[in-house]
Amino acid sequence: MSGYTCKTCGQYHEGLPLSYGSPAPAFVYSLTEKEQRNRVWLSSDQCEVRGEKFFDEKHYFIVGNIHIPIIDSTEIFNWSVWVSLSKENYKRASKLWNKTGREKEPPYFGWLSTSLSAVYPETLNLKTNVHTQPVGIRPFIELEPTDHPLAIEQRNGITMSRVQEIAELVLHPK
Repeated sequence: MSGYTCKTCGQYHEGLPLSYGSPAPAFVYSLTEKEQRNRVWLSSDQCEVRGEKFFDEKHYFIVGNIHIPIIDSTEIFNWSVWVSLSKENYKRASKLWNKTGREKEPPYFGWLSTSLSAVYPETLNLKTNVHTQPVGIRPFIELEPTDHPLAIEQRNGITMSRVQEIAELVLHPK
């Protein structure tokens, strides 16, 4: 699809985005700017949030991709999302970050930590499996097979008209 006329704004948009993401886990946005400066370490692929006090636990996140097949197309729709991991799994993933063969690692359990509430019922804390990919490729995020609409779309795919609907919802939030 080369472009579309948006049902929300009525304008023609060149191209149809097939990928969206969040620059940080939702938890980071719940912190004040000062807390973010003092407690958050954030890269394009990993995030650590120190507890409020010395003895509080840290929170660990990595970014990965939820792939959704587009029906009658070779294209894939992608959500780049943050997932929280246990300290042990985060440390293991970090240790293997640049190691060839890391994709042989069993999946890590995690909690979805990106809110996609402009498009779906709340997605925070959906159960996931994080599948490590070869070096240079972000992990594949597999949602627990529930009746949540995002999980259903990951299993069954979506149409191009749904991709357009997602674009309208993301680009023109209410």
